[in-house]
Amino acid sequence: MIVWINGAFGAGKTSAARELIELIPNSTLFDPEVIGGELPQLLPAKHLAEVSDFQDLPIWRRLVVDTAAGLLAEVGGVLVVPMTLLRQEYRDEIFGGLAARRIAVRHVLLAPDETILRARIAGREVSPDVPDGELRVRQWSFDHIEPYFAALSAWLGADAHRVDNGALTPSETAEHIAEAVRTGAAAVSDIVQTPEPTAETLAAGVLLFDEQDRVLLVDPTYKAGWEFPGGVVEPGEAPARAGVREVAEETGIRLTGTPRLLVADWEPPAPPGYGGMRFLFDGGRLDSTEARRLLLPGPELRDWRFATEDEAARMLPPIRYARLRWALRARERGATLYLEAGEPVGG
Repeated sequence: MIVWINGAFGAGKTSAARELIELIPNSTLFDPEVIGGELPQLLPAKHLAEVSDFQDLPIWRRLVVDTAAGLLAEVGGVLVVPMTLLRQEYRDEIFGGLAARRIAVRHVLLAPDETILRARIAGREVSPDVPDGELRVRQWSFDHIEPYFAALSAWLGADAHRVDNGALTPSETAEHIAEAVRTGAAAVSDIVQTPEPTAETLAAGVLLFDEQDRVLLVDPTYKAGWEFPGGVVEPGEAPARAGVREVAEETGIRLTGTPRLLVADWEPPAPPGYGGMRFLFDGGRLDSTEARRLLLPGPELRDWRFATEDEAARMLPPIRYARLRWALRARERGATLYLEAGEPVGG
């Protein structure tokens, strides 16, 4: 299990975490800041210069998940993780990655009021070894107060168990967290558990269209990036049936009959991914009444929208857009296409 302590910079996460490992038996402190601190030793300076926050680097998010899983495999018990997460898609990606490894996460938010938060930031001790460290760290913390309150009002307040530690010492804060974990008040995150593949997979997506012939794209909570409704084909399951099942689970739309196959695309392995066959089916048009029945929010989808082909080109990763582009051509022609790595092969 992981107890993830979230909150604004200066909320007292690390101090509370150090106290909490004394209260929860067989617990270990894991601070993902150490991963961010090592990335300058691993990545080219030009690559690092493209982002202002190491959380924006996909490698940081992946390493947080992999390191947490590795630590739990090594030491067992409970990991206590003090780390600010203000972007919902990053929370979803990290918690989803942990859920895929069957690691439960209890999400706790330390939420002192703004006056106390600003006072703590102003009085925060900063290492004298860092040139201009005091000014830069404090300014960084002040700059993130507004994004913190935006996240708090949008999703963060409802997602985590909230602890107002404005008048609490770190020890008292830790006692509140330990009690919330013990009683279940800090519930396990309901991020969907999608196991990490260990070999090539079969996956089936279904293209659904609105009355303007725009295609439905969804933003899953359990992985980064926009996608088509669909998912992994289970052992012994027909791909078309898997696509219909996934559409119902993700969106609430129940398709009748068997959708027509548009493309079968072999996706080559690209480590750490294994690749495999990807099918796209034509699920037909949804009228305005059906479109209004789309279920959101939910445990599987963060967002959805109907998009034109040009809009989809900007939203989808290149391999998914290539698959969509040829699926739309196959739909126009009433044909079925075989692709490899997103490009037609043969006649």
